[in-house]
Amino acid sequence: MAAIVYYKSYSELIKLPTFEQRFEYLALHGVIGAETFGSNRCFNQDFYRRKEWKDARRAVIIRDNGCDLGIADREIVDRIYVHHINPITIEDVLNARPILFDPENLICVSNRTHEAIHYGDKSLLMLDEIERKPNDTCPWRKNNVRK
Repeated sequence: MAAIVYYKSYSELIKLPTFEQRFEYLALHGVIGAETFGSNRCFNQDFYRRKEWKDARRAVIIRDNGCDLGIADREIVDRIYVHHINPITIEDVLNARPILFDPENLICVSNRTHEAIHYGDKSLLMLDEIERKPNDTCPWRKNNVRK
């Protein structure tokens, strides 16, 4: 079996200033239904329960301030995913390769961004930021904003 070449890193990723550039750097353009580490539930559930993974995940969330692709003004408001920049394999897990927990191979992403990365589907992303206004998320106060 040919060795997998890992060539992307967090240090390189964060040099890219925009969300769109970071997404393009990470996009895998995968195929729905193609076998990945994530499709092997037995291995992936065991891996993601490990203390080493939980510790690495916590450290990455703190480093990235819980922001999508580590961009300060893109706070993740729902579940935070920690994505392997270079995809991992069952062989990586079986051989306990350091790439599994290396912060240079990990980044915070939202669910939407995570799916877009794996399937290369830019339409899943929220590219335009929503302009917030007082009470815009409070339905009973929307029309009663005091001026």
